[in-house]
Amino acid sequence: MSAARHVLERLLRKGERACLRAQSAPASLPMTGASAPEYLTLSTLSEQEDFHAQIRLAEREGAISVRRDQHRDDGQRLLRLTVRDLDALARHLGIALLATRMADAKGRLVQWLPRFPVISEVLDAWAQGKGPGHGPESAADLADAARVVEARLADAGAERMLRRESVRLLGDSKRLEALTPWLALLVGGELNAGALEREHVWSALGLRREPQPMLIAGTGTLVVDGTALALVRPYLGVPVERLDAVVTEARFLLTVENLASFHDAAACDSVADGLVIYTGGMPSPAWRRACARVLQALPADAPVYHWGDIDEGGFRIAATLVTTMRAAGRVLRPWLMSPDDLSSIDVEAARRPSATQQGAMLRWAQAAGWPDVGEALAARPLLLEQEALRARLPAHGGALSAMTSRHPHDRGVDPV
Repeated sequence: MSAARHVLERLLRKGERACLRAQSAPASLPMTGASAPEYLTLSTLSEQEDFHAQIRLAEREGAISVRRDQHRDDGQRLLRLTVRDLDALARHLGIALLATRMADAKGRLVQWLPRFPVISEVLDAWAQGKGPGHGPESAADLADAARVVEARLADAGAERMLRRESVRLLGDSKRLEALTPWLALLVGGELNAGALEREHVWSALGLRREPQPMLIAGTGTLVVDGTALALVRPYLGVPVERLDAVVTEARFLLTVENLASFHDAAACDSVADGLVIYTGGMPSPAWRRACARVLQALPADAPVYHWGDIDEGGFRIAATLVTTMRAAGRVLRPWLMSPDDLSSIDVEAARRPSATQQGAMLRWAQAAGWPDVGEALAARPLLLEQEALRARLPAHGGALSAMTSRHPHDRGVDPV
């Protein structure tokens, strides 16, 4: 792209922003180092002549007006470019104006508006010249993402391999991965959904890079494709779609977000008193169906806990799990996810969230039904990955590993 075209496109964008703000004065661009560095860095006479020729052509077509320095050199030095006719400038550059691009974007996305209301927010942002993505030019990507989400929600009972599903739905093995920011937006239902990790976004739609079994540690028997399998130490892994039923006398259930922490928890002696299940990050729809079968088998008085990262993603996962627990008539309790559960050393070692992160964490803690955790985080804001903590399990007659809760009566933990 030539230096002159760079400058003219910058002027066009400035003109579009002026229209959005309903400015009466025409948009202009001073030919300074800050506004038009391409012009001031032209190093040869040939480059300068070419630049001036392209500006004169736009001027003759009625797209711009030009103020030149009549008191220096040959009077050709440019001082300021001003939009004379925005439509003419767009035609000169072969670029569709925002209104035209918005009409095309709405045409691509209108069918998805009832299904995904957040798309209306995206269109409003684009109409104001803001993100996400690259403006209305991203409409095709957003439409493809909507098609993927709809297809995956219709197939919620099964998990699929990411790249194979990408080929099936989009004809390109890597296309789905490229659409991940749009998938996150549609899954989260809000413009600022970027806190979800890529794998969590895919998992929420039942997509995995490779097959992900449900890992279960503890006491009981699993019925898989009609075959009874006794749980073994340290854990047993079964396909989520093949779990028919569970038989257990577990005295508690603990779901764990991250794999390393699950392994640590599965190694605790007191795991024999309960069940510990790895969620695989964000639990997929198929995982949640399998978890519902576990909940059906759990004794009525057995409490259910979740242990995840103390960050936006961790509380979003908890809020997702709450839906499954409530459907089974269960209350999901936090485990090691409040500053009140941590030692002073752990609190001091934790990172501090930004205001945006803090606000999102509090919203998701509230959505999980954990107002007490929200209050504790408001009083002592922190970010902490669960791998930073040593694993311990709810003590219902079993032994504890290291660390003791500050509020043992709230968490069913035996004081030590």
